[in-house]
Order: sequence, then structure tokens, then C-alpha cells
Amino acid sequence: MISGMLWFDNDPKVDLPHKIEQAAKYYKKKYGQTPDTCFVHPKMLGEMKTIEAPLDVKASESVLVHHLWIGVNKENR
Repeated sequence: MISGMLWFDNDPKVDLPHKIEQAAKYYKKKYGQTPDTCFVHPKMLGEMKTIEAPLDVKASESVLVHHLWIGVNKENR
């Protein structure tokens, strides 16, 4: 990623797409740029194969559970 932010959210009442949406809004407000990529721990994806989100969501073992690594990926520029 060119620019990224780590976001923590362990609220069990909020689903993953909504968590990603909240993180993306905050990222845009803080950095003035719309994020295009979000890495999450594979356990957070659960049974979901794809997520309806306006950005690319990828699984990564290097991201802790309940964390989102969201930002701008140089591959998508």
C-alpha cells in the first residue's frame, strides 16, 4: 500500500461490511483520499467468499483479528 491506516473494531453487533464502510469514511475524512483496498484477517471473512464493498477486500494472516488495514494500494493506481 502507498498509504494505509490500521482500524480496530471488535463490536460483535456490527458486520464486517459496515466496519469497512466506517473505516473508509474516516480514512477519507482524515487523509482526503478514498481508500481502495482493505486487508482483514481470514477469520473475519468467515464463510463469506466476497463482500459487497466499494473497495477491494483481501485476506491476510499478517492483520490481527478485529483489525482492518485500509488504504490506497499502489497496484490499483
